[in-house]
Amino acid sequence: MSSLFTVLTVVGAQLRDRLRELRDEPERGSLSVEQVIITVALIGIAVALVAVIANAVTSRSSSIQ
Repeated sequence: MSSLFTVLTVVGAQLRDRLRELRDEPERGSLSVEQVIITVALIGIAVALVAVIANAVTSRSSSIQ
């Protein structure tokens, strides 16, 4: 029983230390959110560009005959 209590005490202390570290750095992870927003914007631009190119190719293909 004593060894279980010791293990639980150590795990609890490690979790408290980890939470304390995360609270000390509130801006941590903001770069990832920014990267996701930029990536989504770039994907949107790429999809729009593909749509414009596909529309141009479709309209020009009818005049090839």
